[in-house]
Amino acid sequence: MFPDISVQLDYFAAMAARSAVAPARWRRPFWRWLDGIEKGWAIPALIVAFAAVWLLFLLIAYLSGDLHADALETWSVGREFAWGNAKHPPLMGWAAYLWTRVFPLADWSFQLLAMTNAAVALWAVDLIARRFVRGDARAVVLMLLMLLPAYQFHAQRFNANTVLLAVWPLATYCFLRSFESRALGWAAAAGAFAALAMLGKYYSVFLVGSFVLAAVAHPQRATYFKSWAPWASALAGLVVLGPHLHWLATTGATPFAYALDVHSGIDFSSSLYEAAMFLLGLAATLALPALVWVLSAELRLKRFGADFRALNPGLVLLFWVFVGTILLPVIAAIAIGTDMPSLWALQGLFLPAILIVCGASFALERLYVVNLAVFVAGIAVVGVVIAAPLHAIWRNSVSPNDRSYYRLAAVELTKRWHGVSDRPLPAISGDDGLAFATAFYSPDHPVYRRPFQYQYDWSLPPLKTLEKGWAAMCFTEDELCTVWMRSVTALAPQYMRFDFEVQPKLWGQAGVPATIAALMVLPRDIQSGAPTGPLSEGVEDFNFSSSGRRPVR
Repeated sequence: MFPDISVQLDYFAAMAARSAVAPARWRRPFWRWLDGIEKGWAIPALIVAFAAVWLLFLLIAYLSGDLHADALETWSVGREFAWGNAKHPPLMGWAAYLWTRVFPLADWSFQLLAMTNAAVALWAVDLIARRFVRGDARAVVLMLLMLLPAYQFHAQRFNANTVLLAVWPLATYCFLRSFESRALGWAAAAGAFAALAMLGKYYSVFLVGSFVLAAVAHPQRATYFKSWAPWASALAGLVVLGPHLHWLATTGATPFAYALDVHSGIDFSSSLYEAAMFLLGLAATLALPALVWVLSAELRLKRFGADFRALNPGLVLLFWVFVGTILLPVIAAIAIGTDMPSLWALQGLFLPAILIVCGASFALERLYVVNLAVFVAGIAVVGVVIAAPLHAIWRNSVSPNDRSYYRLAAVELTKRWHGVSDRPLPAISGDDGLAFATAFYSPDHPVYRRPFQYQYDWSLPPLKTLEKGWAAMCFTEDELCTVWMRSVTALAPQYMRFDFEVQPKLWGQAGVPATIAALMVLPRDIQSGAPTGPLSEGVEDFNFSSSGRRPVR
């Protein structure tokens, strides 16, 4: 027979009461930390510790691998300041542009950028939470979010999705303050941050739509819309978006064409499936923090209905924002026939954490808050001490992915280029991951020359690009890429085609090798006077001499 659940709950309640009076010695440092929340130092310490520990995890876990291709693409997009590019809005590129004006081009630098972005996101969430709760509950909100994969594993891929981790809560905070105060300053900030979210990814239109939905659905809507606040927000948003809108109008709105080409054209039944998987994906992501909350709240969850009906006006506004960020993407997916990965919505999952914790009519006892802190810290420690080294070993010796070869391939291609040319390698194409990696890791930092609007079309490079000097790489098992590479040789009057092998190492242990197919086209003025036609056709026809300066045919 199982023991009566009421007896168990009485036992835990008694234990929590005893702990409140005389906590165990090992719990006392956590108590001192929780006592420091309203003194202003405990929450920053929590956020900095989270970012530092997971930065260490990334540094160890990817000792045998390089940056994710998305992060490398972000850097390529942001090499020069621009109001847009053919694939995404410009915010991720701006962030990379500004970051690399301060920090060097290195893996640790971009991993630091990723975790700094996550830390700012958590800080922004706390700005919202402290509007409704004090003390331990603020830490509970953040620790529940730290159980999500969004702020460490998802965050490491610094791209158009993850740049929204910080922008969405900042925009939501400003909108909340604007709705509550109707002050023009907060209204302008809300519009500016909403526009900044749009400059991060057009998916943020659902956040803007959720703000409108929340304002219309809220009982105090009349007061808000009779003020200048909504119009100040709209004006500020248009001012911030203005240069990008002009860029869209004068360049043919290529990001929209890209989005429609890649993500639209799905039939009705498939769109229903996509919508269902979107909701299931979000539910699965929230499962762990939801379970932790249920175990901590216990029978007090019976108050959920009453607590929901008693939400204060600010939380009611956030509730409608949350509803909008979930339902509007589902409606859009079905209405226009598009896929809708749940990954795109992770930056909005701070809202249910705030609603559940801040809307509860009870506060968790210190016993449960400390247990939650130990659980969160335990996951981080296990991640750094055990999971990160095992991941590095696995990626090096058992199951490598493309990231294991990026830097090695970039360095080897650059070395071979300088074996036949004294000029820097000017341009790179081919497999996107290898091309972005070469742009980042090569000392020459060649420009990525595969137009973003044709990124998945395998179009041939223009002749003027080839004439200035150009190179490309593919993994040899990627048939689509290697066939494309052979097509390029028909355009080049003089080219070098060869394969080479790269093999990662971890702590002196050789990893799984990979073979890279490469194609190099020298600048036209270097080729002048040389016979037309290929300099080499296949690896068996082309090798470098021992001096590394001339090809031997």
